[in-house]
Amino acid sequence: MKSISIAAVRMPVLLRGFPPKLAVAAGLTALADWLFYDHRIGLSLAVFLPALAAASLLTSRVSTSSRWAMVAAGVLIAGLLPIVEELNLLSALSGVLAVAVVLSLLTNPLIGGLADHARAIGGLLLTGPFRLVSDVTRSRIWALSPGRLTVWIVPLVLGAIFIALFASANPVIEDLLASFDLRRGAAHVSLARLLFWSVMLSAVWPFIALRWKRKVAPEPTDGQPAGAAAAAGDGDPFTSHLFGPEAILRSLSLFNLLFAVQTILDLIYLWGGVALPYGMTYASYAHRGAYPLMLTALLAAGFVLAAITPGGPAERKPAIRVLVFAWIAQNVMLVISSILRLDLYVEIYSLTSWRLAAIIWMLLVAAGLLLIVARIALDRSNQWLIMANLITLAAFLYICVFINFPWVISTYNVSHSREVSGKGALVDFDYLVGLGPQALPAIDRYLQHPMRTRSYVQDTNGSQVSTMDRQRDWLVQRHHRELESWRAWNFRGWRLSRYLDRVAQASTAPGETVDPSHSRR
Repeated sequence: MKSISIAAVRMPVLLRGFPPKLAVAAGLTALADWLFYDHRIGLSLAVFLPALAAASLLTSRVSTSSRWAMVAAGVLIAGLLPIVEELNLLSALSGVLAVAVVLSLLTNPLIGGLADHARAIGGLLLTGPFRLVSDVTRSRIWALSPGRLTVWIVPLVLGAIFIALFASANPVIEDLLASFDLRRGAAHVSLARLLFWSVMLSAVWPFIALRWKRKVAPEPTDGQPAGAAAAAGDGDPFTSHLFGPEAILRSLSLFNLLFAVQTILDLIYLWGGVALPYGMTYASYAHRGAYPLMLTALLAAGFVLAAITPGGPAERKPAIRVLVFAWIAQNVMLVISSILRLDLYVEIYSLTSWRLAAIIWMLLVAAGLLLIVARIALDRSNQWLIMANLITLAAFLYICVFINFPWVISTYNVSHSREVSGKGALVDFDYLVGLGPQALPAIDRYLQHPMRTRSYVQDTNGSQVSTMDRQRDWLVQRHHRELESWRAWNFRGWRLSRYLDRVAQASTAPGETVDPSHSRR
């Protein structure tokens, strides 16, 4: 009796060949039709993606260690959690990336490192959906010899005759055949549905017919080692002077002086609270400076990457390294000042989705600058820097999936509004409504505040109805409509439903009120 090792997971390919794989892809497309078409998408995507991963493993060769199999399971669960929380672009991307990572971990035999994983996954997601047409046209099913076609003539002809005979002899078979009315079936086929099937079939096909590729290193030529050709251009006099260590040293010295001026001004006006020049407000100072400074920081990062190559002559000079660290530190300070500028602007003009996205973007830029410092200090390659930035970006986006941004924005705007706090901007109620049902707790808090503005319209019965109350009721109805089907269920929507139930129960109970500050976070 052979011993079974748990150190490795090796599964045979259960469904191989083009026709079985195409049938699996068609089955997944049918599942997608049932889950997604003409339905609001939510939990249904968290159901479809594991089915896609399972179908892909059935049609691919799985050969990996049990440790990586457990890692893959954890990655899949982590990727699906954002969809369960709430479906949006980031959570959908998280789920699709998780499936791609799982398949790369379990089925990719060409992996040589994290960079190969990223390159293979990028090829799968970016170019994979365009493979279906070429794979179909190049399939062996079209390369049938006359002999192979001939063997099907007799079975098909005799089979048709037998079916006709059975139909004439058996009314059940006759009725069954009569039910296949092609004209009636064609009436239920729409162009939109055909387009949906085409798109979904193209999207799932690369997962079913996995084909991994990796970057092949260029072979040395003429007996020279790889990379010699790239280094050959270093001897060009014009290039060596234009981007040489001396030019970089002078550039960094000048850049540090220029950035020091900006840093000192920020320290005086933003951090020190000194009065601005006559005619300039903090709002204009903040708004005019935030985005140009971010562009400046990006250009600075690009210069450092282009000038300070790993192992190059510029990086080996101690003076240049010190100036680079000082300049990056000033750039980080620049990003922090940009965030403070935007915070001042938000404090006066309220928070919006784009302004919140700008803050997140600024944090990403600051993290990227710090990673440049790490790359130089640890003597890492630019490839390491790229992968570190990609991992940081993925971590930021993954965390953002679990943040209820409509709730954050609406709560901030109400809490810091002139009606509630006595300063700041007036509440833009239409903007709150535009944020969607997740803004309802903040809207309820605003409607219960005694200083809120009021506007009324006359309904069909002639009574006065608050327009804000009507908009609030419309949001409640919209929320209930969005979660009518289990396919659209999400954890965030469920929490809001519980909050609305508590509000409804409190409104019917005499003498009870609900504090909106106790709404779900």
